[in-house]
Amino acid sequence: MQLSVVFRSLRHRNFALFFFGQSIARIGMWMQRTAVIWYVYSITHSAFMIGIAAFAEQFPSFVFSIRGGIVADRYNRYKVLMLTQFLSALQAVLLAVFAFAGNANVTLILILSVFLGIVNAYDVPVRQSMINDIIEDKEDLPNGVALNSSLNTFARLIGPALSGFVLAAFGVSYCFLANAISFVAVIGAIAAMRFPDHIFTVRQSKGKGNLKEAINYLKTQRTIIMVLVLIALSNFLVLPFVTLLPVYAKEIFKGNASTYGWLNSAMGLGAFIGAFHLATSKTSTDFRKLLLLNTLILGISLLPFAFVSNLYLSLLLLIVIGYSSITQTSISMTIIQTQTHKEFRGRVMSIMAMSIFGMLPLGSLLIGKVSQVIGVSNTIFCEAIVGLAIAAFFSRLSVKTKARA
Repeated sequence: MQLSVVFRSLRHRNFALFFFGQSIARIGMWMQRTAVIWYVYSITHSAFMIGIAAFAEQFPSFVFSIRGGIVADRYNRYKVLMLTQFLSALQAVLLAVFAFAGNANVTLILILSVFLGIVNAYDVPVRQSMINDIIEDKEDLPNGVALNSSLNTFARLIGPALSGFVLAAFGVSYCFLANAISFVAVIGAIAAMRFPDHIFTVRQSKGKGNLKEAINYLKTQRTIIMVLVLIALSNFLVLPFVTLLPVYAKEIFKGNASTYGWLNSAMGLGAFIGAFHLATSKTSTDFRKLLLLNTLILGISLLPFAFVSNLYLSLLLLIVIGYSSITQTSISMTIIQTQTHKEFRGRVMSIMAMSIFGMLPLGSLLIGKVSQVIGVSNTIFCEAIVGLAIAAFFSRLSVKTKARA
């Protein structure tokens, strides 16, 4: 297979700048995220507090993401993206400064996480919908969406491993510093982009870009609605198993920060393989069928992981889990990006962000609390069963939808 086919969307200059700049920034983000979770668990020794930490960063994105989608459809996306990157960099710098000064504590980390979550509410819809603007040849759009998904998956492979090493060797402060420095690359890349004047003209619609207009549009899009509901249920009831990985690293595998980093990196490796596979997909691929298949694989692979006690076996299982989970998300993004009209793309992407950033932190709180009652292994086993039920339900629904069509 030719690499030119896999990376064909990188021939677009703006997308290439976006891709490489964001790759560095995502690695820094995962270093910071891994360090925050480990730091909170090391201080509190509570799986529920890990859920609180995840909730603090991600739930604000749920609350403000609709507003972020409206902004993406009504204002200059390029300028909004530059602003969100500067604000994210500010959060990273403040976290590093407080950590080096010895003033970092759980309360401060939660406050700064909330701030970052609000920024992400505007950043994610703008960044995702902007892919259509920076890829001129729309035949390359599915490939671009897949490669864009690989940004986070590649970072999830490298970031936690680096974070585990830095945590063990130097401490949490240097993980925060690395994230702050990474924003130099992404801000520089965005500043180097060049666009025709008409690309980011302010969009005015009859409904003034409001949410009701987007909901009325979605009522006519059965496939998009199905994808949004599936991804919301999966992020609420299945994917929050990652909240319990620090417990597995420390209590079950008797490890340290490096062990936690390797668990995350195994998922990152699987996710990277999944993103690479999607990048080779043809435009004729039945993405809906592939989405249901990977939802099924996710549930099946979680079943043995729930009770595994061998570290190496768990790493192999996490590779499969990482593959299926990122493929599920990436395919959902691809379906929405390619089937949503450009006038509504920002708002629909914001609803997609709500399905992730709203459901995942709520699920993390739920999973953290349930695990205290029935144990971490039983909790993940229950998540696996729910994942299989979701796959079965939407498989049947998909068949009925095709029959009606």
